[in-house]
Amino acid sequence: MKLGIVGLPNVGKSTLFNAITNAGAEAANYPFCTIDPNVGMVTVPDKRLEWLRDQFQPKKFTPAVIEFVDIAGLVKGASKGEGLGNKFLSNIRSTDAIVHVVRCFDDPNITHVEGSTNPLRDIEIINLELVMADIEMVERRIERGQKAMKGGDKKMAHEVELFKELLEHLNEGKLARTFPCEKDDAALIATSDLLTLKKTIYAANLDENTVANPTSSEHYNAVCKLAAEEGSQVLPICAKLEADIAELDDPEEKAMFMADLGLEESGLDKLIQCSYSLLGLISFLTAGSDECRAWTIKNGTKAPQAAGKIHTDFERGFIRAEVISFEDMQACGSMANARTKGLVRSEGKEYVMKDGDIVNFLFNV
Repeated sequence: MKLGIVGLPNVGKSTLFNAITNAGAEAANYPFCTIDPNVGMVTVPDKRLEWLRDQFQPKKFTPAVIEFVDIAGLVKGASKGEGLGNKFLSNIRSTDAIVHVVRCFDDPNITHVEGSTNPLRDIEIINLELVMADIEMVERRIERGQKAMKGGDKKMAHEVELFKELLEHLNEGKLARTFPCEKDDAALIATSDLLTLKKTIYAANLDENTVANPTSSEHYNAVCKLAAEEGSQVLPICAKLEADIAELDDPEEKAMFMADLGLEESGLDKLIQCSYSLLGLISFLTAGSDECRAWTIKNGTKAPQAAGKIHTDFERGFIRAEVISFEDMQACGSMANARTKGLVRSEGKEYVMKDGDIVNFLFNV
């Protein structure tokens, strides 16, 4: 999974990126201190996988990973190339989802590129640039379709009509992901790689005094209302605090520090949960003396396709899957006890994988 962190300059993007990846991106109080996208790989915390590691003592331990890309601050006119805009927009295009950092705190010592704190205005600036970039993409798609129709391809008529309707929607300043259409039409639009189709998490960057009680912030509540209207998610976070938490190596010290602040889990943990939920992802687990590993799949994936995540031969020669839920495995204490109690199930090609399934795939090629 690849998440792009976007936002206006000086809203806390790079501070948040540094905190969650410890990658040391430059974070300074002036626009465009981030020019090339900084990339950081983060392991997905999973207590289930850690329990399996303690049981099996494997040679390798491989958690799932998320790639975060810190994309430079967008400004008005980015869709027309302002402030290196075209380059930034292409970096967003390669991501699976967007983490849009929005400043929800006032601080006279930190310059705001628009002169004041107004998260809805900031969101509108970014979204409008993404919409304008999408308009160009849709116009090109319509032109290609019309040329194909002139060449005798009558099947393109519906596609051209659909994208004309989408163009009207975008021209009203609306996002592609809010365009109402049938499932088949949505699948067709999804082939166009539009920026405003990407699922979005608004990371509401609050100050240290507000993050534990975010609904006390008018700015945060305004972002929540907007996100609900467009089907996005909101994550209350304090980038500065996340940076302080990231500097603590001792888990006990980190837990105490967070408890003092009234935080039950770190912003990174919440962001990962948010991302999995938003993209409809789950994890299945494989465990043994060689390796304990988490594999990320789409919710609803069937057993053969899950096996294919490990190796294409596993899917091609799929026979069956031996499956036990993590809860059953933990209650039994070992795989041998689980087998004795009949809790290891044999599942076929139609089995839909569940989050936390521990699986051994049997195949023959």
